[in-house]
Amino acid sequence: MKQSDSSPWYKQFWPWFLITIPLISIILSVTMLNLALNTEDSLVIDDYYKEGKAINMELSKVQEARVRNIKTELFVIDDKISLTFLTGAPESGEALELHFYHATLEKNDFTILLTRDAKGIYRATAPNVIAGKWNITLSPVDESWKIINEIVYPKSTTTSFNP
Repeated sequence: MKQSDSSPWYKQFWPWFLITIPLISIILSVTMLNLALNTEDSLVIDDYYKEGKAINMELSKVQEARVRNIKTELFVIDDKISLTFLTGAPESGEALELHFYHATLEKNDFTILLTRDAKGIYRATAPNVIAGKWNITLSPVDESWKIINEIVYPKSTTTSFNP
């Protein structure tokens, strides 16, 4: 004679295993739907034509920096930034804008204003320690010229920051 298992179904392994698989699927589906509806992909460009026109404008500003023969050295250590002009320094001593664009996280982008000290070196302090891969843009406030470079920090040497 065989003995039958007399324990109730909720004390068995297989019913709980079979219930768990669809339950986990539902939880993951709701989580993914929530992420899809409540987050924004900041890397997608809506208007490609407008973006293409902006790139052409940017290239003309880089060309203007080449015509002015602007050559600089950029030194960043922790949150201290200094920029020295080797050639093509602005005669007026006007402030310069240094834009930091993070390679992947738009929320980390920031802009600082570099001011010239008595020695002719442009200095500023960043809001945070600069680390990681950055696209950096240097331009005067009127944006008549522009220098663009891609740099990975931390770095203990000066960087040639030229057009």
